[in-house]
Amino acid sequence: MQCLTPEFFRKVNVDWLSQVYVVVNPNLSDLITMRIIRPKSSSLSLCDLVAEGEGLHTEFKRLINSAPKIARSLSAFANTAGGTILVGVDDDKRVVGIRSEKETLQIIDEALRFHIEPKPEIELYVEVFKSRMVLVVVIPESPERPHFHIEERYRYETGKPVVARRVFIREGSQNRAASEERIALMLASTEPVKLSFSEREQRLLAYLSEHGRITTEEFARLAAIPLQEARRILVLLVRAGTIQLLTEETSCCYTLFAG
Repeated sequence: MQCLTPEFFRKVNVDWLSQVYVVVNPNLSDLITMRIIRPKSSSLSLCDLVAEGEGLHTEFKRLINSAPKIARSLSAFANTAGGTILVGVDDDKRVVGIRSEKETLQIIDEALRFHIEPKPEIELYVEVFKSRMVLVVVIPESPERPHFHIEERYRYETGKPVVARRVFIREGSQNRAASEERIALMLASTEPVKLSFSEREQRLLAYLSEHGRITTEEFARLAAIPLQEARRILVLLVRAGTIQLLTEETSCCYTLFAG
């Protein structure tokens, strides 16, 4: 596996990928390293990926000119089920290629270093289509989620800068801000499931059997407990496979597990 650092390309000949461009600059050890990978034989070709269009696992970028913007996509794929970003492909599926591979990699490097916390691992390689170079960025589903998107923004009321920390997830072909419930599920994913069916849990299941769905706020009122405690119990029940979290537009609710 060969390491990449965003500095400059030189063309090399390798038996497994023709016309591949490899970044070479061993002196840039302080930069985030990105690995050039050999595309798996079972992987879809560039033409197949483009033909499938954008969706849960694929996104097209004509170009990359903003580190905060590409950081949203990188973190969203890492927080969901992984995916692939094709840089040099337009929204209408035209392969336009990238003009400056050096600048593109520098922006990705900036996104990883300054706009995502913790930094997700990514892998990338280059494919050439009709003399046009497409950068393929592969983002695996991350075991370290949630990855927070960090961006300096300005308050409308005061005009003063503030640092916004948000979690993005992939929904269809869009990146959306995750709800507090979804973030709580991610944060609890590595903790052991310790669940006891007290009167509160029994009241919840009875309510769901009758009404079909419930929000965190409704459960907090039903059980007369603080909102954070209600969220903790709901997350445990989701992880135990008793209930499931449903996201609808900008709202979330819980229902009995339909499996």
